[in-house]
Amino acid sequence: MGCVGFTCSKHCLCALNILYVMVSLLLVGIAAWGKWLGLVSSFQVVGGLIGVGVFLFFVALAGLIGAMKHHQVLLFFYMIILFMVFVVQVSVSSACLAINRDQQEHLLEVGWNNSQSTQRDVEKSLNCCGFRTVDYNTSCTATCFPNHSCQPCADKIQVHAGEILQIGGSIGLFFSFTEILGVWLTYRYRNQKDPRANPSAFL
Repeated sequence: MGCVGFTCSKHCLCALNILYVMVSLLLVGIAAWGKWLGLVSSFQVVGGLIGVGVFLFFVALAGLIGAMKHHQVLLFFYMIILFMVFVVQVSVSSACLAINRDQQEHLLEVGWNNSQSTQRDVEKSLNCCGFRTVDYNTSCTATCFPNHSCQPCADKIQVHAGEILQIGGSIGLFFSFTEILGVWLTYRYRNQKDPRANPSAFL
């Protein structure tokens, strides 16, 4: 049977959802690994990554079960949820790629001021102190602090933030196309008849 048939659609949809399951487990693993090694102490960051990973896992699991059993209801809800995720992901990815330097600096400063744990993580990993100015009368986790040789973190964060936004936006757009592919495959697969089933049982 060619790749336009029922079997090929089923296998493609199963393969796509297995990929999503692997990505979801990778997200949860990265969050746990970062927390265990002390690379990230912010509960919001770790919780956010784990939450996204768990959500993606259950969506992919629903799609995988629906594809294997040709379950009309599961496939319908999977298709709707995947389309909503696609819309959100395209919007966020486009915003990441379109954001300018001034907007980046504003968002970074807001995030810096809202989380003490994030400040400590950044100061330790980038070896800098403070956001725009270094105040040696306060505490800092950077190794340069005892020697009074630290630089502000703003410029260092800006370099890394620009790269992360570009890479993250590009990866997000790439995966958004796999999601719209999943929506199309699910729509087509729902409306195909299983050649091994009773034709009168097809909904």
